[in-house]
Amino acid sequence: MEIIRLAQVSLWRRTQEEFSYDLKKTLLSIVEGKYRQPVKKLVLDKIDLALNAGDKLGIIGANGSGKSTLLKIISGILQPTSGSIRVRGNIAPLIELGAGFDAGMSVIDNIILYGVLLGFSKAEMRERTQSILDFAELQDYSLVPVKGLSSGMVARLGFAIATDVQPDILILDEVLSVGDESFKNKCKQRIEKIWNDRATVLVVSHSMEFIRQSCQKVVWLDQGKLMFSGSADETVNHYLSHVNNNSRV
Repeated sequence: MEIIRLAQVSLWRRTQEEFSYDLKKTLLSIVEGKYRQPVKKLVLDKIDLALNAGDKLGIIGANGSGKSTLLKIISGILQPTSGSIRVRGNIAPLIELGAGFDAGMSVIDNIILYGVLLGFSKAEMRERTQSILDFAELQDYSLVPVKGLSSGMVARLGFAIATDVQPDILILDEVLSVGDESFKNKCKQRIEKIWNDRATVLVVSHSMEFIRQSCQKVVWLDQGKLMFSGSADETVNHYLSHVNNNSRV
């Protein structure tokens, strides 16, 4: 069964220059007659992609090629400028762990909030609260506002929630480095369990060895364009050949 489909998906985003151009500066430039329309950049360019339930997709490419942006589009964190996206099932996006938290709310309330944002009911998240706290090793912080946690604790909490809910679709952006070695091993074991189930997995990684061993399909992005799509070996070979040829220039 098809679970993800992207058709001609493009995304234009504001440049850092525009993001830093605050309201006061904008008004002043208009008054002085110096206002310029801020530049936008084409980050994804007419991407077509289809995945079936249980597929394991690797996404490769140089830094800035649009890999993480593609994951955010599929996760619903970003909306495309044009094209269409269809996703069936719930998603655990391990991209920006804890990005949906309310800093002023307690850890328990954020567990419920985060789970609801992922598409689960409040009742179900209340039942999962203790197992999430146990996995994140935050049992003693359940009533503490999230703003009172360290960044590592927040990341652990985000990971624990996103993976406790047994997602239909798991999205991983690079290899996780959450907490100490003991906690990293727990994370690895949980990901492997989800990976070995029927979950559809999309993973961004710079490790070509990991991509070859773990993914059935691989896409290569370059400056927002889908350059090649095929089996892991085939796509990685095309990508490495391109990298090697450019390094000789």
